[in-house]
Amino acid sequence: MITQRPEGFVARHHLYDDERREAAERALAMVEERELRTIRIIWVDQHGLPRCKFASPQAFRGALTDGLDFSGALVNLDSGNHVFTAAFAQDGGLNIPELTGFPDVVLVPDPRTFQVLPWADHAGWVLAESYLRNGKPHPLDSRLLLQVQLEAARRLGYEYTAGLEVEFYILRNDTTRIELHETGWPGPPPAISIVQQGYQYLSETRLAGMGFVLDQLRDALVALGLPLRSMEDEWGPGQIEITFHPTVGLAPADAMVLFRSTAKQICQRHGLLATFMSRPAIPNVSSSGWHLHQSLRQLDGGANAFAGEGGLSEVGRQFAAGILEHALAMAVFAVPTLNGYKRYRPYSFAPDNVNWALENRGAMLRVQADPGDPGSHLENRMGEPAANPYLYLAANLAAGLDGIERKLVPPPMTGPDPYAARATGTPLPTSLWEAVAVLDNDGFYRRVFGDVFVDFIVAMKRGEVARFLSEVTDWEMREYLENF
Repeated sequence: MITQRPEGFVARHHLYDDERREAAERALAMVEERELRTIRIIWVDQHGLPRCKFASPQAFRGALTDGLDFSGALVNLDSGNHVFTAAFAQDGGLNIPELTGFPDVVLVPDPRTFQVLPWADHAGWVLAESYLRNGKPHPLDSRLLLQVQLEAARRLGYEYTAGLEVEFYILRNDTTRIELHETGWPGPPPAISIVQQGYQYLSETRLAGMGFVLDQLRDALVALGLPLRSMEDEWGPGQIEITFHPTVGLAPADAMVLFRSTAKQICQRHGLLATFMSRPAIPNVSSSGWHLHQSLRQLDGGANAFAGEGGLSEVGRQFAAGILEHALAMAVFAVPTLNGYKRYRPYSFAPDNVNWALENRGAMLRVQADPGDPGSHLENRMGEPAANPYLYLAANLAAGLDGIERKLVPPPMTGPDPYAARATGTPLPTSLWEAVAVLDNDGFYRRVFGDVFVDFIVAMKRGEVARFLSEVTDWEMREYLENF
């Protein structure tokens, strides 16, 4: 039996309730029963990427009581692993005094997320949350940030429900070795080729042609207990869409983390590359998106709060109004990469302006609600599959709850052609730097997420933009080298 020593970090700071303590017992029993030799303790960073230590069973047991030391320097790194802050400033350049000098932080596993990885050798997997050494929650931990918004929903009498619809590419990785001159920061992209022909939407033949890897991915996802709903052939060559049944609370975001990690590792074992980059440089490419299906469930009785006799309920309309009002500032959380904004193209099935419509795939917010439909919900189509799932969900939930609390009334729905309204409507940001400027000046997310967190995201993304703009691109070479 695990004993929470009163002097242990977890007990001292009251980080486990009865549910987590019982889950810790089950996890330790599973480690012993399955004779696991490694437990991957995962912390999801600000980019949504899993960072981890491979821990021994003994170290895992210790982490459940005392936490696990982990480098706090990760939050100082942008998407290319470059330090973007004044790292050795008094507060680590992050306005957080406890982060002075690149100190360690403490990871505390959430044992409710413990899994045995079906493809790895005697390996377990568990998500963790980050705390400062004084026991305070890490102010830049995105999983903790989502929990704050989930608690806000509960105070209003609701539980957040979300289903995932994610597009990504499976490509052949033709890089057999990395030459000395090919290391980099980041390194050059690997040589790739196409696994399966595209441009036959929802083709059984195309999908079956990738069965050698999709079957193993399916089996792994099912073994992990993820709520797999469907696998579909998308438009591009080797482009796949996977959907998951709705789940509540943290579960959808946790599932996205585990799904992306599983897909990349299963493909890697086949000499393939799974990429959640929104618009890779492939001829005739079709962009990948992440459509977030969401609703609220009443805590009292469990009914869908978005379901109404005439379609979408008043609560659902208020939630929609909140998302529409805060859509521009939300963009950085939904589309955090430079590449993702290249998806916003007219008549591409990706949105290009802020609007909503009933059952219209060209709208930013698609309403799926028939009269009396118990599954009525809203589908936000603005996100990219590389988004940090905790931030994407938290931004949606916070905006929707604001709409409910303020009893906002949404604007009229768009007409049958959502793209035609761009000239007179509100265009979505067309670049990351435009989106960052909106967030920087936005009072709402500064209030609900805090100035420290928003300033952190803004500084990090501006650092990435500055690196991008300093590079000489292939486009510039074609445009200027010979002509001028």
